[in-house]
Amino acid sequence: MLEPAEWAAAGIPLLRNPRDVVTGLHARHRPRPSTAVVAVLDHEERLVASASFTPRPEPADGWDFRNALLAHLRRVVPHDLRRRTPVRTAVLLYCREGDARWTEEDGAWMWGLRDACTLHGLRCGAYITLTGEGWQVLGEDRGGRSPHAASPPTDLSDTGADDAPSTPRRASGAAEALRRTAAR
Repeated sequence: MLEPAEWAAAGIPLLRNPRDVVTGLHARHRPRPSTAVVAVLDHEERLVASASFTPRPEPADGWDFRNALLAHLRRVVPHDLRRRTPVRTAVLLYCREGDARWTEEDGAWMWGLRDACTLHGLRCGAYITLTGEGWQVLGEDRGGRSPHAASPPTDLSDTGADDAPSTPRRASGAAEALRRTAAR
């Protein structure tokens, strides 16, 4: 488990536009309380892959959360362990009951996210809670009232989250270089 001060001191990269990330994940996965959404973002904070799941209802610790996150990351995106430094970032949105204040369960999720990212070769990104009060990026004092745990999802075309390119993108820009070379 991580305390909020430990999380803030860990140097977790800030999201440029957390509202867009939260709105896009909410629209795609329609999370309800007790739903976790793990997402992988490229170097420009575009969504590469995401998965949502409901952890077991029994009390779990950071090890259980780490294993669940790692299993879902393995299903949606290949690991980056061969890279010298991570280029993709994993973020976690956890929809839960209660208020937006930090809980011990949040600390366990934070520890699980950090460890799963290390084991999958990703940079550890933001941990976001979604409650009836709205969303909160823990450790950053950034949040908003909408979307919240009970709000209906917005249309993806309204969020700008569907700006994904039609060709596969690689963090190194290799797809763009290959397309230019092929055009010559």
